[in-house]
Amino acid sequence: MKNTLDKLYKDNYLNKEEIIFILDNINSKWESYLFKLARKTLFRTYGNRVFVRGLLEFSNYCRNNCIYCGIRKDNKNVDRYRLSKKEILSSLSESSRLGYNTFVLQSGEDIYYTDEYLEDLIKEIKLKYPEIALTLSIGERSFKSYEKLFKAGTDRFLLRHETANSTIYNNIHPDMDWNRRKGSLYDLKKIGYQTGAGFIVGLPEQTNKVLAEDLLFLKELEPAMVGIGPLIPHPNTPLKKEKIGSPEKTIILIALTRLLLPEALIPVTTALNTIYKYGFESGVLAGGNVIMLNISPNYVRKKYEIYKNKETKDAKELDIFRKRAKKIGFIVDMERGDNLNFRRNKNV
Repeated sequence: MKNTLDKLYKDNYLNKEEIIFILDNINSKWESYLFKLARKTLFRTYGNRVFVRGLLEFSNYCRNNCIYCGIRKDNKNVDRYRLSKKEILSSLSESSRLGYNTFVLQSGEDIYYTDEYLEDLIKEIKLKYPEIALTLSIGERSFKSYEKLFKAGTDRFLLRHETANSTIYNNIHPDMDWNRRKGSLYDLKKIGYQTGAGFIVGLPEQTNKVLAEDLLFLKELEPAMVGIGPLIPHPNTPLKKEKIGSPEKTIILIALTRLLLPEALIPVTTALNTIYKYGFESGVLAGGNVIMLNISPNYVRKKYEIYKNKETKDAKELDIFRKRAKKIGFIVDMERGDNLNFRRNKNV
């Protein structure tokens, strides 16, 4: 095990069989060693900084029917909402005063928000806050749409691939297609976005072989950001009887991702924090270096329920996270927190 982990640390690469070997055989002793190597890699690239993003969930309408998601189209129990441009700008204004320099605008795949609507919104945001980094997480769109939104001023785009196994992907995403998802990620990179991918831990039929395929897909794609979170079944979805994904395995996969992609920005996801009391600390100590705090208006937060009991840490809880980070030897960084490759290429 030590030789395999050392090889990963040195080369930032393993083949599928070597990754499966780690996932099949790792124990608490080797977990500690893995996390130590992940931290060394993180300190070498980003130091002991945890970057903060303000997350604004502006619509819970969605045209898709993903069988694990609480805001899926067929869930009639959802109290649907859309934020107006005024509400979005008001939320950003308050968060900017708190010191935020990166905003993530997230929604279901809501066709109400046309390219023209979003272009106008993005331009207005960038006019008011020219130095901030703006991220969209709004699902699959056409190449032309992605290009328009990039030219309007969007810096980053999050589109988790969810699983790199085409059979599992197509089974859990009715009327969607793995090849289209994969193509969208490469489109985003080609256009120039700092692109985010990532996957769910604990899906039906997911084996360590499948997880190894996820990690190798990420290595091939080389995204700027990687989000890895455990499955949390929603009671109003077809996966309601599935077990919650393992937080321990999620943390191991964060560490492996850090070693495979040393310069990736890796959030400690809301899902991990929801099911694991010390998810933030454990995720950071395994190589995670991003936390997203909710800046959505209070009156809509509980309505964006992709899973039950979702932890919605408030933007105003910065001081709490500063203290939690300090206890484990890290500092909270409010700057843009761009991917290092992007900084080198763009001289940001």
